[in-house]
Amino acid sequence: MSETAEINELQEILRLQKGLQDITNTINAAHNVKQILTESRPRIIDLFCVESANIYLVDNRSRKEIFTLIESGESVKERRTAISNHTIPGYVANTGKLVNIADSGNPEYRNTYKDLLLDDEVDVRFGVRVRQILALPVIYAGEIMGVVEVINKKDRSEQFADEEPILLQEIADVLGIAFYNQQRMDPKAKKSKFAYLIANDLITEEELTRAREDSRASKESLESVLMKKYNIKKDDIGQSLEFFYQCKFVPFNQKLPIPGELLKNLKKDYLLREVWVPLEKKDNSIRVVVDDPQNILKRDTIENLLKTKNIRYDVALKEDIVNYIELFFRQEVEESTFSDLLGRLEGADQQMEEDGDETVRESDSAIIQLVNKIINDAFIRGASDIHIEPDVIDKNVAVRYRIDGDCIVYQTLPFNYRAALVSRIKIMSNLDITIKRTPQDGKIKLKKPGVGEIELRVVTIPTQGEVEDVVMRILAKGDTMPLEAMKMTPRNYKELLKICEKPYGLILCVGPTGSGKTTTLHAVLSHINKPDRKIWTAEDPVEITQRGLRQVQVHPKIGFDFAAAMRAFLRADPDIIMVGEMRDFETAKIGVEASLTGHLVLSTLHTNSAPETISRLLDMGIDPLNFADSLLGVLAQRLVRTLCPKCKESYNPSEEEYKQIAESYGPEYFKKLNIPYSRGLKLFRPKGCEECDRTGYKGRVSIHELLVNSEDIKKRSIERRESIDVIRSIAMAEGMLTLYQDGILKAFQGLTDIKQVHRVCMTTGR
Repeated sequence: MSETAEINELQEILRLQKGLQDITNTINAAHNVKQILTESRPRIIDLFCVESANIYLVDNRSRKEIFTLIESGESVKERRTAISNHTIPGYVANTGKLVNIADSGNPEYRNTYKDLLLDDEVDVRFGVRVRQILALPVIYAGEIMGVVEVINKKDRSEQFADEEPILLQEIADVLGIAFYNQQRMDPKAKKSKFAYLIANDLITEEELTRAREDSRASKESLESVLMKKYNIKKDDIGQSLEFFYQCKFVPFNQKLPIPGELLKNLKKDYLLREVWVPLEKKDNSIRVVVDDPQNILKRDTIENLLKTKNIRYDVALKEDIVNYIELFFRQEVEESTFSDLLGRLEGADQQMEEDGDETVRESDSAIIQLVNKIINDAFIRGASDIHIEPDVIDKNVAVRYRIDGDCIVYQTLPFNYRAALVSRIKIMSNLDITIKRTPQDGKIKLKKPGVGEIELRVVTIPTQGEVEDVVMRILAKGDTMPLEAMKMTPRNYKELLKICEKPYGLILCVGPTGSGKTTTLHAVLSHINKPDRKIWTAEDPVEITQRGLRQVQVHPKIGFDFAAAMRAFLRADPDIIMVGEMRDFETAKIGVEASLTGHLVLSTLHTNSAPETISRLLDMGIDPLNFADSLLGVLAQRLVRTLCPKCKESYNPSEEEYKQIAESYGPEYFKKLNIPYSRGLKLFRPKGCEECDRTGYKGRVSIHELLVNSEDIKKRSIERRESIDVIRSIAMAEGMLTLYQDGILKAFQGLTDIKQVHRVCMTTGR
């Protein structure tokens, strides 16, 4: 070896020793975990001459995740990964094995690490595509505390040297001791509920002392002061309480089912004074949230009142416990709470057992009020549907609400109330309570103070176990939504305005039940509703009202159906007619004829897409020539859940995800969008916060597919009765976006995510 080579080797050894000592000093001098994770990282990158390095710590609360902290500008971002064999750090934490990959594209490594997902979907992390990686577990006293990894030599021609795993192991050993010491913490600090906040550098001891003084002066809870004045996140306070009490932190969630049976013998004033409330009963264990799970006297009282020691205690903020109590005991004027009603029913039930009758009757005042409360609470929570579901397996009656498109459990009731509940709803709907083996449908009309009349469409269906399910759709009257608020693409908005301002023709709005078709048609009517125009509407029922419209509710049972209403309208000097649904040949035929005789006709249809609508009407027997001349356009739509604007988070999709989106969108159409893949490309995903009840979603937005009838579609498609694919191809060539394409555009805008788009529609060309 030459003298120069020896000097270079000696200098490299000195550099490694100095770098290792520097990292060791940094780790040992750190006051908290945050400093260990963030301050050691750049020094490890320099020592190993790599593009990236990460130190992960096992989450002690769940033992199912590891996390790291990355400084990004002035903020620190947390990155988490599951302890599983699918990711590199997760694999190391799960198995305790070293990972040393010289080339992630080499098939040999795919055979060695069979469960590891070495593809584009998971190998792009922290803005670095993994080519090489060296990762070791951080272990102390036989327990895996975390993972340390270095990624990609800066010089692409280099590989990890033989001594580098040994060097990284020395760093892992130092980290193991440091993590252990941080977990032990200062015994004095452990007495504080907020030791976690201090340990993670979220607040100082001095600030915490001042916060306590502010809390005493303002008579607000300390947690509230920390959030308002010191900008501590509620999630961080929750983690601190979990660390201190060693139980789960429960934030307020207004969608939680009301535990009616557990509240029967409890009073609202008592629970507010003592600051605790039961949440649910599961597997013979009762879950209770309390502000201080370590209060032995309070726990004894709770166990005596609930008559069991099998109780799981979780912690919550005082304000959230109060919110739960208010939610569970909410009552309208002259309306009892669920606990009162169930208590009264239990008393009646016991009396009936003594009399030899075990059935609760539909005429009982408590059952009447119980049904009213179920309906009122559904209206208050913004539900679209109420489901009453007797469960013959669990022997209870589940009450579920559909809110923003998703079903959530609202309440479970005793099984012996099933017949009385269904019978009471049948009486309110003018249905026959003696018929239990065939489905029935009816309507309920209620007057609600401050709102006016609300209507419910009711269907009863016999189900397995000789019971009946009930589904009630709330048809509350609402205001007209303007077209510009529907977030249509510029092309769809412009074309829809153009066709709805035509003097005559047929406009159809299509989609499944509950997709917002009526809302869209009323928005169109609002745009063209002028004093010089006579507008008739036939609906079932009339849900949205607006001045200037003459609105009629059809009654099929007495022969006044949509077709009859249309015939009457044509004799009543109309300019514009809206018919609720073209559900049969006669209605469709009259609608086409009306549009050909100088009237603008709007209607809905239950089809999956705009091109399918043309085929459906032709299959009904509508004359192709008349239909081709009358049709102006077809608007198909769906509703997708929107991401919560307060907590949605952006992310850079992997190249694989990007390619899948482009392929599903249609490669030739996606190119026209000019959205190239880059590290700066952003999509959005749900996270969850107080605003959205931890779901990550709030509200819904519509996605559209507007087919405008052109000469090509008339001559080449409708008159020749071409297939759906041909119609779709012509329409897309003329600028139509499919439902899926419109959904993808809204995902790129941050209104929704790809998952929600896939839930409601198929990919382009399907």
